[in-house]
Amino acid sequence: MPSPDSEVAVNPPEPPSAGMPDIARRAAEAKARLERVSATASSADGAVTVTVNTSGALQELTFGPRADELPRARLAQAVLAAAKRAQVDAAQQLAAVMAPVIGADSDAMHFLREQIPTPELPEEEQVTPPRWEFTETPRETPPPPPPPVRPARPRPDDDEDFGGPILRRGL
Repeated sequence: MPSPDSEVAVNPPEPPSAGMPDIARRAAEAKARLERVSATASSADGAVTVTVNTSGALQELTFGPRADELPRARLAQAVLAAAKRAQVDAAQQLAAVMAPVIGADSDAMHFLREQIPTPELPEEEQVTPPRWEFTETPRETPPPPPPPVRPARPRPDDDEDFGGPILRRGL
C-alpha cells in the first residue's frame, strides 16, 4: 500500500514558478514592443511636429514653414501643446502593450495606470493667419517741380525812374 508520501512524490504539486516561462516570454515581447513605441503629434497649422518616447521624453522636434510666421510665445505654446498630446498617446500605447503581460483588469494594471499621469490636453488655439496690413510706405517723392520760369520783364533802368541819369541833367 502506497504511503501518502509516495503519492506526493509521483505527482508533485506544481511549483509557483511553473507559469513563469509564459510570463517571461510575454514580458520579453512587451519589452521589444516598448522599445519601438513612440508618439507623434503636430499642431493644427503644421507649424510644429513633436515625437516622444514611452516615457514622454522628447525625441524629435521639427518646424514647418508656418513656424516662421509665428511669434516666439505662440510657437512655444504650439510645441508644448503638441508634446502633451504626443505624451498622452505614448502613455496609452504603454498601457496597451503592458495589458497582456500583467492583465488588463489586474491590480498591477490599475497601479500602472495610476503611475502614468494623464496630462491635460490643452485646447489648441485656432490659428488665424497673420493679418497683413499694407500701409503705403512713403516713397521718396521727388521735390515738386520748380514753378514755371516766367520770362523776365524788361526792368526799367533805375535812372529812368527819375527822368534819366543824374549826370546828364542840365548839362
